[in-house]
Amino acid sequence: MKITVIIILLSIIAGHVQGQINVDSVMRADSSLKAALKKRNLTLEGYVDVYYSYAASHPAGGTRPYVVNYSRDNEINLDLAYLSLKYTSDRIRAAFTPGFGTYMNANYSVERQTLENIVEAYVGIRLFKDKNIWLDGGVFSSPYTNESVFSFDQPTYTRSLGAENTPYYLTGAKLTVPLGPLWTIYLYLLNGWQVIQSQHDPLDGGSQVEYKPNDKWDVNWNTYIGNESSTTNPGFKRRFFTDGYAVYTPSAKWTFTADAYSGWQQVAGNSGSQTRNWWNVNACARYMFIPGNSISVRVEHYDDPYEILEKAVTAATSFKLSSASLGYNLSVTDDAMIRCEARYFKSPAGIYPLRNGTDADQDLWLTIGLTARLR
Repeated sequence: MKITVIIILLSIIAGHVQGQINVDSVMRADSSLKAALKKRNLTLEGYVDVYYSYAASHPAGGTRPYVVNYSRDNEINLDLAYLSLKYTSDRIRAAFTPGFGTYMNANYSVERQTLENIVEAYVGIRLFKDKNIWLDGGVFSSPYTNESVFSFDQPTYTRSLGAENTPYYLTGAKLTVPLGPLWTIYLYLLNGWQVIQSQHDPLDGGSQVEYKPNDKWDVNWNTYIGNESSTTNPGFKRRFFTDGYAVYTPSAKWTFTADAYSGWQQVAGNSGSQTRNWWNVNACARYMFIPGNSISVRVEHYDDPYEILEKAVTAATSFKLSSASLGYNLSVTDDAMIRCEARYFKSPAGIYPLRNGTDADQDLWLTIGLTARLR
């Protein structure tokens, strides 16, 4: 599926297609559009992730707690779809990516009006002609954990508990400073922890140190520090978060990745200020046994005993959850995949509400998805 698909859809919407579509005309239009965009240093990309998933807990209302990806139960739905327009030149870069789907509904619920549909929107300037130092401002993807929201690029189809409880997007300014061919440092000045519109004063900060010694290894260490006081959590004060992950690809058949992080939240109360901790660890592997066919496994544990980031929707007073998953991935083409995954959750407390009014300490998901990149 190429950019031709987008041209056909736009033509239909505009009413320029009547009767049978002339494929040769579409292909010529495709080539003309690509040439015009390339001439102006522009690229147009698309992404569609459609899924069906069923949970043993079968939550009332059809929305699963504790996740923002693949959150709708027992229905075919759209997790994320976007069109992205990007500009790149020697000194300037920019991107505008509006998105739609159940992920956007769940993860952008605190944003207002048109901000609810921004996956990315930033502009960057290369500060010096002879140095690859960039200053970007706007909304951009988060560096935290070994996973992003775009499932196509991930070893497993669903996102880990660790990734679901850290920012998928950030808003502010980012300074990129290469330190030779192996090391790169990124410095962030941010509006807050996964928000576009700031919830507090002053601004927050973050950092990323990336080490890539060769094509097989990608090692990262990230930090975040800021005051997280807001109308939702007025008692929250200083937050510090540190995250480390590595991706190892020894061959075309194998991919390994692991992540560990810990956070500390200062909470003010009637008895004074206290510091609360949460942490996560996960490990994942993918093995391609036949070209285009692979299996993936993941084990993980997320521990938030004081419910700083994740609160149980039942009477449980602590949130701890472990998970294991097994998936099969079929690459139909380089730009389209069919993926199936079974995922089991286990908690020491009953955190899953059932329709009969009781709680369960475990859940099982069966998820299948079709994902495509349009470019």
